[in-house]
Amino acid sequence: MDSQTSQSSQASQSPHTFQVDLRGLVDLLSHHLYSSPKVYLRELLQNAVDAITARRAEEPSAPARVRLHAADGSLRVEDSGVGLTESDVHSLLATIGRSSKRADGLQEARSDFLGQFGIGLLACFVVAERIRVVSRSARTPGAPPVEWTASDDGSYTVRTLPDEARPEPGTTVHLVARAGAAEWLSPERVLALARDFGSLLPYDVRVGEEAVTDLPAPWDRPYPSPAARRVALARHCHELFGFSPLDSIDLDLPLAGIRGVAHVLPSAVSPAQRATHRVHLKGMLLTERAEQLLPEWAFFVRCVLDTDSLRPTASRESLYEDETLAAVREALGERIRSWLTGLAAGDPERLSAFLAVHHLGVKSLARHDADMLRTMLPWLPFETTDGQLSLEEFAQRHPVVHFTRTVEEYRQVAPIAAAQGVGVVNGGYTYDSELVEALPSVRPGTVVAELDADTVTAHLDAVDPAEELALAGFLAAARAKLDPLGCDVVLRAFHPLSVPALHLDDRAARHEQARAEAEEQADELWAGILGSLRGSAPRARLVLNHLNPLIRRISSLRDRELIGTATESLYGQALLMAQRPLRPADSALLNRAFIGLLEWATHGENGR
Repeated sequence: MDSQTSQSSQASQSPHTFQVDLRGLVDLLSHHLYSSPKVYLRELLQNAVDAITARRAEEPSAPARVRLHAADGSLRVEDSGVGLTESDVHSLLATIGRSSKRADGLQEARSDFLGQFGIGLLACFVVAERIRVVSRSARTPGAPPVEWTASDDGSYTVRTLPDEARPEPGTTVHLVARAGAAEWLSPERVLALARDFGSLLPYDVRVGEEAVTDLPAPWDRPYPSPAARRVALARHCHELFGFSPLDSIDLDLPLAGIRGVAHVLPSAVSPAQRATHRVHLKGMLLTERAEQLLPEWAFFVRCVLDTDSLRPTASRESLYEDETLAAVREALGERIRSWLTGLAAGDPERLSAFLAVHHLGVKSLARHDADMLRTMLPWLPFETTDGQLSLEEFAQRHPVVHFTRTVEEYRQVAPIAAAQGVGVVNGGYTYDSELVEALPSVRPGTVVAELDADTVTAHLDAVDPAEELALAGFLAAARAKLDPLGCDVVLRAFHPLSVPALHLDDRAARHEQARAEAEEQADELWAGILGSLRGSAPRARLVLNHLNPLIRRISSLRDRELIGTATESLYGQALLMAQRPLRPADSALLNRAFIGLLEWATHGENGR
């Protein structure tokens, strides 16, 4: 290879520098990385606080002030931090992604800083068309002030200034609003944002003459009494979240650097609704929409806390999911669990008030926590045939705890089971059947059994064989009428006498019914496949009450057509009593039976 070819090859392999379109990057920040332009103020506060922290690492007695002045579409932010030299400006402010926290001598103190990603002042271009920074270094006392001015087109200038331009170490940032963004730099908006983001910052932060910081945090302040503390925390909760809590739970995890409070919601919320919490990182508000902070079962609280151990994401608007966050989530869940067990042991009135609203949350927790289930057994309410009771009290009354898996099944059997002395728990509500099945694990000796149609029928009295034989013709006509609906007819004697008929089925019967309906509507291929799935599952049953006067009168009829109409009417009425959803065939049956009875009644009247 000749020398010319070698030189050409080397030139083609030499590295090139990426060209950054600053306007495009600003658009990316404003529309994708940050949720709102308001984060510009957090970035400014963050840079100021980090600069003060850096200076105090070397000068513990250095002043710690941040001052914000907003007027006429512009904002000035002054801090008494470590400041920058001209070389710092070139290497830090003009290089996207560079962070002063990586500078020599500061690496060991990185955990004290809020910013970790070096985006810095770039976020200010979301609201500003021009940024001007005047800074003087505290590390190099003889260095003059330096000015860095940047525009959103990607250009910047750097120059040194006379000493009087910045007599003391520190940094001043000047922003000029871009078109349409002046509102974000108004005095009222700046004060509101500064208080929202910086109320727990450890330094003296003011907007004009208005104080921003409000320390110590409400949960760390001394109060004359526990009642006064509870009132103060409730007031703080109302200011932050807009509700007055049922109670407030201290969240104190020294090993994780977490202090805060969880406020219990005063009204029920869906377990599927993700709770959002306010998280401060070293005093600076990180997010007010942290979703992954607590276990899913703790959806009945809203938290506000300050931490120095959790990692933020690149946008610094949410938490990074890692082992630390997982450990903190578990520890915070344990705090809430301890609060619940404490109420059960020492404050049953407050526990009852809490469970009246949030029993679903406790039931969700108790599913996977045997200790919690054991503790809450005397308190958690369940719908039973004996009324609203705890499982503990219900199990004391009944040797066998029967339960249904759906509300429909419970409504079918509850009146009859109660009259027969069979205790049934409605397990159709969220988590209830799981908790009933877990009962023997925390209450040894308890017998739990799922209630099905066979069990109910077995508890009903059989009719004298001679009487049933005498009604064979009536029963045959009734069965023939309901057979197309996949329902059998049986005769029993049971209480209460006012119930003429009872519709019973179970999940297997419903599955078979659904399969048969699908087979009727399917094409030949699918009908064959569905037909092959036909099993020996039990059919639904219409149980006629031989003790009911109406049933006795109907069973004495001789007209098969009238028997069929009466049977359809009893079937439809039993479905409605069980509050079962009606299929199209059931609705058609009800209409047919109603019209048939009207025709029979009017025909009988005209014949007189």
